[in-house]
Amino acid sequence: MKKVRAKKYLGQHFLLDLSIAQRIVSSLEFEGKIPILEVGPGMGVLTQYLLQNQNIELTAVELDSESVEYLAQKFPSLKVLEADFLKLNLETLFPDKFCIIGNYPYNISSQIFFKLLDYKDKVPCLSGMIQKEVAERIAAKPGSKTYGILSVLLQAYFDVEYLFTVSEHVFDPPPKVKSAVIRLTRNEVEKISCDEKLFKTVVKTAFNQRRKTLRNSLRPLLGDNKTLTSERIFDARPEQLGVDEFVQLTNLIAPFVSRT
Repeated sequence: MKKVRAKKYLGQHFLLDLSIAQRIVSSLEFEGKIPILEVGPGMGVLTQYLLQNQNIELTAVELDSESVEYLAQKFPSLKVLEADFLKLNLETLFPDKFCIIGNYPYNISSQIFFKLLDYKDKVPCLSGMIQKEVAERIAAKPGSKTYGILSVLLQAYFDVEYLFTVSEHVFDPPPKVKSAVIRLTRNEVEKISCDEKLFKTVVKTAFNQRRKTLRNSLRPLLGDNKTLTSERIFDARPEQLGVDEFVQLTNLIAPFVSRT
């Protein structure tokens, strides 16, 4: 196994196995020449392979100043932003479509995917490595114990593929959890057929009390509206509903929810 310099940064354990790095880079699917944003490049273990592709216009965003300095020295042609990805205005940075890739920091991976939803129409593909638990949650299907808010919101707009599991022993230092590589590809749904803001609210409210039936978990939105909640769908628990059923549910309750 080939090795590169590694360090721990913001909860991220850096990858030592370069064959896995190559597989992660290959997991990103796009057509033609397109800007790519690499999140948290660290010491450039993915960067070195991304730069080999002439169809990639690569920008890297890295918060750690030492890593930024290292990347600037090792890859002089690379555009590196010393910034917090979660605070970036990606609309300004990328006027047109772009893809995202990364060995994502464990402690902000869920936040990265929630941010993706804000730019869903600009990102045709996102791939990369996150902790296995989060990857399973994103890829989970209705009826699964891991199916939840991220599953529904992301699957409404993206086709999700859990690609492969990565052992903790290929990192330095080894994390306490396994990792996984995941790919999200924008689907053909331009806009879901309901109020998108209310859809998010319904999904989040429902899963805040996932063990209860929707009749009870959605009470913060609907109050004790027995006429509405007598509908059969309210007998279900949130993990039993797919994206289309959450859309139907949103449309059903929309007339009864006050807008602010």
